[in-house]
Amino acid sequence: MPDDVSPFFIAPHRFDAVGDGTGPVLDRRHELVPESGEQVLDRHRVDVAGYLLGPSDAYRAWALPAPVAVTVTDHRLTYVGGGTQLAVVGPGPRASARLPGLVSGQIRWQWPSRLELLPADGNSTTLLVICDALRTIRQPALALAGPADRIGELARQLRHAIATFRLVRPELVDLSPPERDALARLARTASHVSTGRVLLPGALPVEFHSRDDYYRPRHTDAQPYDAASGQR
Repeated sequence: MPDDVSPFFIAPHRFDAVGDGTGPVLDRRHELVPESGEQVLDRHRVDVAGYLLGPSDAYRAWALPAPVAVTVTDHRLTYVGGGTQLAVVGPGPRASARLPGLVSGQIRWQWPSRLELLPADGNSTTLLVICDALRTIRQPALALAGPADRIGELARQLRHAIATFRLVRPELVDLSPPERDALARLARTASHVSTGRVLLPGALPVEFHSRDDYYRPRHTDAQPYDAASGQR
């Protein structure tokens, strides 16, 4: 398995730069090393899991055992933490300072098709970052869970960063005039995202590594997930 499964258990459709599949580069403290011209916007520590959403069912395909570091930039979201459910960082020059079992992944702002902020359960809530996939109606989703105020702020940051990224890169994302107007409204809105769905026009699809991923969850311990209620 490669040292990064981007954005979580799927590979990006080859619309990006050639080097995109290498995954996030980390420093000795296991923090993201920004790419040239990339700006770090914020850092969070939240629970992370991967889901596969279908029209009538949804499954948790993996979950990291403890909260991990999530970095939001103007180009992408990255996560870094311990666990064995995802790609383990392998040998190589970028891995020399990493701990055994460290995992990392990313979602570039070309990919998300919508955000879903689920109703809070006490002081905790979940944000789903959902992508479209090629040749299937199933959608991979990254779930970010934590205190409601923190996840609400994270949702606001992602909405603004994704909209801005797509507006300033017409060569990467082909937008119709109505789509540009919709993204411009998202970029201008400063308020927190309310519970519910935010559509993100101009998303590029991603592609699964294996054809088996199109038809069943990757792991036998996958758990059902009700996206409407946030219940497993």
